Amino acid sequence: MEFKHKKLVNGLNVIGEVNKHALSAAIGFFVRTGSRDETDDISGVSHFLEHMLFKGTDNISAHEVNRIFDDLGAQYNAHTTEENTVYYAAVLPEQLQEVTKLWCQLMRPSLRDEDFDIEKNVILEEIAMYKDYPQFEVIEKCRNLHFGSHPCGRSVLGTVESITALTSGQMREYFESRYSPDNITAVIAGNFDFEKICQYIEAGCGNWQPKEAGRKIEYFAGTAKRNYERKHNLFCRHICLASPTVSYQDERSYVATLLAKIIGDSTDSRFFWQLVDTAIAETATMHCDAMDGVGAFFSYIRSSEENGPKVLQITEQIFESVRQEKISAQELQRAKNKVLSGMTIKNEIPMGRLIELGINWVYLNKYRPIEEEIQRIKDVTLDDLTALLADYPLVPFTEFSLGPEN
Repeated sequence: MEFKHKKLVNGLNVIGEVNKHALSAAIGFFVRTGSRDETDDISGVSHFLEHMLFKGTDNISAHEVNRIFDDLGAQYNAHTTEENTVYYAAVLPEQLQEVTKLWCQLMRPSLRDEDFDIEKNVILEEIAMYKDYPQFEVIEKCRNLHFGSHPCGRSVLGTVESITALTSGQMREYFESRYSPDNITAVIAGNFDFEKICQYIEAGCGNWQPKEAGRKIEYFAGTAKRNYERKHNLFCRHICLASPTVSYQDERSYVATLLAKIIGDSTDSRFFWQLVDTAIAETATMHCDAMDGVGAFFSYIRSSEENGPKVLQITEQIFESVRQEKISAQELQRAKNKVLSGMTIKNEIPMGRLIELGINWVYLNKYRPIEEEIQRIKDVTLDDLTALLADYPLVPFTEFSLGPEN
């Protein structure tokens, strides 16, 4: 593996990890913008804008965009989170130049009014669709309750009201303020010629004008509020819990990742043995969401309505037990094996490696080879877990529950 980095005059960073043994290559544009960078009146614009990039440019129609990607045999897509919007494609090495040229054009979309009006209905349908998924709804509402007025509590999709009121002019203003070259990182992974791809990126993106795109970063410990909502056509109780933890920039984020595995992995975790295996809950998982300057543990549990109070009681006991009774060496090693296995398998292919490269650069402005990532996981000790729990004890937590009307 060989790491490469070049910064264009306008501030756009191009990074690459060359692997001459790979049989494919992947490219992505990481835009440091998401729902936390919005305001209430334009909530959901980042995700909406992600859709609009596939509508094409002044010279390329939406139909031609799809045709070119398909002609190249590309596996392509995009996603938006609270903090990042990522556009990517994986191709055979010989097709990387063409797909790079296409992405460079798409990153400056036309944002036509007629496309905007049509896609607005698509976004509204997507919001309605997710309301049929209580797991998604309860996690989003718990996030909003946990973060309160902190920008990380904003919905990625936005609301029916905000999307309905959004104008194409507001989207263009947001695009101009956030899609600045110094707020974008181009990332390439796999089998490719870095200098040659840089030439294409510089030709396609070098004339973009820089504009400061800041972000307010502040830590927030969470509200620790609790709310229960009844909903028509539900038969189970859906529970989401949120507790504060470290940010992505904190070296202890590796410790937090392992702690979440120990407590709430889908198999052979404390949640599994005390909630799922005992048939008290159907599903019980936990993950660490380490973000820019702030972080949270999120637990999702689904059970019968009558078992809801018991689930919460046992969960609180589990949170206390990892502090009082400590975590065993066997539990820690098992969690390490799971994380290392998933990490290694994901990073074996350029598309998986692309995401890791880009996220590390966006948050840390540095390159971490996979060997370093592996070693950081291996180096976590039981004392590290104890120290993390002393600073972030999991209790009190924010709770949001959805349950049946009756």
